[in-house]
Amino acid sequence: MSTTESLLSPYRLGGLDLPNRIVMAPMTRYRAAEDGTPLPVVADYYAQRASAGLIVSEGIWPSRAGQSGWRLPGLETPAHVAGWRAVTEAVHAADGRIVAQLMHGGRQGHPLNRLLGDVPAGPSAVPAPGPVHVRDGGKAEAVTPRALTRDEIHRTIADHVTAARNALAAGFDAVELHGANSYLIHQFLADNTNLRTDEYGPGTLADRLRFPVELVTAVAEEVGPHRLGLRLSPGNPQFGMHEADPAPVYRALLAELDGLGLAYLHLTDNDDYPALADLRPRWSGPLIANVGENRAATDRARGEAVLAAGLADLVSYGRTFIANPDLPERFATGAPLTPVDETHLYGQQATGYTDYPKLSPTLRENGLDPES
Repeated sequence: MSTTESLLSPYRLGGLDLPNRIVMAPMTRYRAAEDGTPLPVVADYYAQRASAGLIVSEGIWPSRAGQSGWRLPGLETPAHVAGWRAVTEAVHAADGRIVAQLMHGGRQGHPLNRLLGDVPAGPSAVPAPGPVHVRDGGKAEAVTPRALTRDEIHRTIADHVTAARNALAAGFDAVELHGANSYLIHQFLADNTNLRTDEYGPGTLADRLRFPVELVTAVAEEVGPHRLGLRLSPGNPQFGMHEADPAPVYRALLAELDGLGLAYLHLTDNDDYPALADLRPRWSGPLIANVGENRAATDRARGEAVLAAGLADLVSYGRTFIANPDLPERFATGAPLTPVDETHLYGQQATGYTDYPKLSPTLRENGLDPES
């Protein structure tokens, strides 16, 4: 199926009217206080990018048990909610729309990077590849995680429900569950990180899917399915993940979830498994495609090609949005793109975060140069 819609066409997503089909992808930037409260500069950062059809926030831990890194933001405490409310208010004041991505680290993490100072827990006691960065700026060997108990699995689902409620209280327009890129949901789905022998293990396909389905269903019941999205990255090998044959697993997962009426599926393609081509026909709701994971950054032509092929309704951009806060305008005018400052991707400073230029008023129509 092909379509004549373009990246600059409007789109109705759940209850949101999007001015374009360009989505800002979630990207960890480490601009939170030590307790997980987003720093004031975070509001400036997202507000600068409010011309995106939709912004998906960086990964936010739903509870301290799910914290995977130091100075990553949370949505657990009143301070977190207040900090994120400043962000959402700034985005809305700039006429933008923003979704909170809930990201539970599972086995990802190290005691030195966790407020609890404990060993992280995932589906099974299988460590991630090391070494890992720790909060003193150095590196440490990865630790072997604990295997979550059944009670802890149920508590983890409840923590996500509470965090989703907190996200709406903070003013987010919707919630996205991070089921991709080696985080907790992905760990339950992958071959090498879920070695359980109970009803949450890989003994049957239904068991392998049990945690993701229970989690998505519980959060959908809390916030409404029209305000919930899910991100997946079938076959993504990041951080030592292995899925020998993703197709039957993810086809079955979509069959379980498609009837819920979720706001969207946010799907990452993979060189070894053409997830978009395989799963688009199996998903009846809106689909956001990300085609830049583990590849060159997505440009406008690649995004338009995905839409033209009917593989997605919207396209998410990551690195390109970091350095080009007015990305939709640059696409519309044909203006050149600013390269990313790789040396300041992470940290607490504004440099390489909120100091990227927008197009100058005199050059917008010509699309020649950004203001310096």
